[in-house]
Amino acid sequence: MITTAPELLSDTDAGHHRAAGILRDGGLVAFPTETVYGLGADAGDDRAVARIYEAKGRPSFNPLIVHFADLDALQQHVIWTPEADLLARAYWPGPLTLVLRRQPDTPISALVSAGLDTLAVRLPAHDTARAILRAFGGGVAAPSANRSGQISPTLARHVVGSLGARVDAVLDGGPCKVGVESTIVGLAEKPVLLRPGGITEQQLAQTLGRPLAVRHKAEAISAPGQLASHYAPNALVRLNATDWEQGELRLGFGNVDCDLNLSPTEDLVEAASHLFDYLHRLDAQGGGTIAVSPIPHEGLGIAINDRLSRAAAPRDE
Repeated sequence: MITTAPELLSDTDAGHHRAAGILRDGGLVAFPTETVYGLGADAGDDRAVARIYEAKGRPSFNPLIVHFADLDALQQHVIWTPEADLLARAYWPGPLTLVLRRQPDTPISALVSAGLDTLAVRLPAHDTARAILRAFGGGVAAPSANRSGQISPTLARHVVGSLGARVDAVLDGGPCKVGVESTIVGLAEKPVLLRPGGITEQQLAQTLGRPLAVRHKAEAISAPGQLASHYAPNALVRLNATDWEQGELRLGFGNVDCDLNLSPTEDLVEAASHLFDYLHRLDAQGGGTIAVSPIPHEGLGIAINDRLSRAAAPRDE
């Protein structure tokens, strides 16, 4: 089904239904969510899910998130809990993923869970994503639409540049508003923060009425986005740069002289929305190192620093 270039779809009813048709035929469709562009496949089709891993070059032990259009459909595939109900009512649809026990009889492919007895699920808020999911009528596995370990895509052209002919179609729904991936909370046992994101740990704790445990980096992978080296450009990344070294590409934050500034006014929401796009832009200039200004480690800054620390981590040879 793969051709020399992906089919480009418009953000219209016709485009949504065409995307759903490609998914039903076992194809891969990239589409926008409020976080980043996702690389979608029919979550119940083993071969289609395997194509996601192939297209991304993604390690098979790294599980995927399944997206649904509505809560009733989602609940058929997981063992629902009171904590899940609290968080779903507060934050869905939105940039929150819950990891719950799989229903034993769920038709969702076991490849999605990468051998675990859990399933990562969410209801996206993006109107285009929801339209495609409604047109498709089932669960869509959709990690970020980029080669594994590279910068996540927040624009359709990022997808084309990273995946090219590995994806059957790309639906251009404009820029993603949140700009970092969803927060992931594990609820198979006690509530645990598995990946920071657009919804903060403090917000979640307030909603649950209790603090969340936090996954330690040394623990086994239990959810998407936990590889140590991830979201990486071709260039090296130097964090917490308070001055610039000769030849570096400069990614700033606040009132600094730089090549691109995540937010001159130190607005963390603005910074998150620009993060991956600006890394893409600087990386395209072909420099050896991208130096990044310090980002406050609070609120959404925790998620931004998480992505930057993975981008800066040592890469496997």
